[in-house]
Amino acid sequence: MAVSHGFNLTEATTSVSAPVQVSSGLQIIVGTAPVNQLANPAAAVNTPLYVSTYKEAVAAVGWSSDFAKYTLCEAISANFQVVGTAPIVVINVLDPKNKKHITALDETSVQVNDGVAEIDKVGILLEKLVVKKDTTTLTADVDYIASFNDDGTVSLALIIGGAGDGATTLTVSGSILDASKVTADDIVGGVNAATGAETGLEVVRQVYPKLSKAPGILLAPRFSKNAQVCAALQAKCRKINGLFNAVCFIDLDCSADGVQKYTDVAEQKTKQTATSREAYALWLYVKVGETVYSGSSMAAAATVYNDSQNGDRPVASPSNVTIPISAACLEDGTEVLMDQEQGTFLNDLGIATFIRSGTDFVIWGNETAAYPKNTDPKDMFLCIRRFFNYAWTSFVLDNMSKLDKPMNPKRLQSIIDSENMKGSKYVSEEACASYRMVADTEKNTAAELVAGHYHFYLYCTPFPPLKQVNVTMEYEASSLVTALNL
Repeated sequence: MAVSHGFNLTEATTSVSAPVQVSSGLQIIVGTAPVNQLANPAAAVNTPLYVSTYKEAVAAVGWSSDFAKYTLCEAISANFQVVGTAPIVVINVLDPKNKKHITALDETSVQVNDGVAEIDKVGILLEKLVVKKDTTTLTADVDYIASFNDDGTVSLALIIGGAGDGATTLTVSGSILDASKVTADDIVGGVNAATGAETGLEVVRQVYPKLSKAPGILLAPRFSKNAQVCAALQAKCRKINGLFNAVCFIDLDCSADGVQKYTDVAEQKTKQTATSREAYALWLYVKVGETVYSGSSMAAAATVYNDSQNGDRPVASPSNVTIPISAACLEDGTEVLMDQEQGTFLNDLGIATFIRSGTDFVIWGNETAAYPKNTDPKDMFLCIRRFFNYAWTSFVLDNMSKLDKPMNPKRLQSIIDSENMKGSKYVSEEACASYRMVADTEKNTAAELVAGHYHFYLYCTPFPPLKQVNVTMEYEASSLVTALNL
């Protein structure tokens, strides 16, 4: 054991700057996390966890820099470490109680150096770990203390006077929580017919009743390249809790099994069934230094940050917004140099990407996956789709308490007046060209009124993005006469 004498310094990991708090586009992210690092791993499975800081997120689901295995960690990093946005809701599907997610840790020998042994495996479930000195089974917290290292491996520190004291080698065995065994079916999830337990994307339903928060953007980073997951994300965006609408950010497959040329991406979009007005389809991943992030997680974080710069409202398109990355790349990290012409080629197919603009990189693409088949502005432009969702969510939450109260003129007028006051602010701040509510007199028939049904009509006109600037140039020869006729 090292001698303790003199001065000792321990350096803590640099704290992450406080993120910008945004509510207009609450991200609900379904994926995998190293929950084996938690005291109670099962408590962090298939449940919505609301986190506002990097520290909270790591405490909620664990941490690993292996984003290919642990996609929730990727989203946590994109939001809290790179872009600086909060909050997010994470839903982990990697389940220590699911035998399909477990790999055996076969008995193996580890060397003890200065009373500490290192198990060079990630995903170890401490409650199932068996540690032996020769044939003697050691007891956790009596004979040894197990702790996770920053890379997810495990250190075993032998306790002086314990049964393992003095050992030069130990044998270990047990179980590993294996993220590589999570499938598209786990992400899509379902409902247990016998118990009613929900898993995967079905857990999105729990966000509002549990957290009192309305979903804004749904994601399944990396997994969304699977057609089954892609379809489920799009389907889940409408009528969440029978009330709310959201959008989803989709990764179009740019792995070796997907497409690696921009001219082939349209076929991949069709293959993945990315066709809805709720889907924002992204081709290419991105790099920050040498770390690779999925396009969906980084673009979603940047989109929410863009909301924060516009009064916490989704009034502006994420297109041409600077994103703090060092390169666009394929899933394996191979850099791809997209220019504006190639990016616009994808935009015309309803696909967004990442291009360089001057010294920075930007997201490039205003359109949802419904374009070009659907050219209704509220369906083709992501920012207008999101504002429609935002306005509807705001209306529902503002008036929830009025439901089932007497349907009298004063109450009905108060609904109209409050919405129009809000609309006046939107218009004065140039969030919309128009925003006003009136009674829908044509639908408010005697039969409807007697049934307790009242109809309103809401005019909502967010501004479209300035997508194209056209300039005509002419060489004015006549000016030469004036200029040179001295």
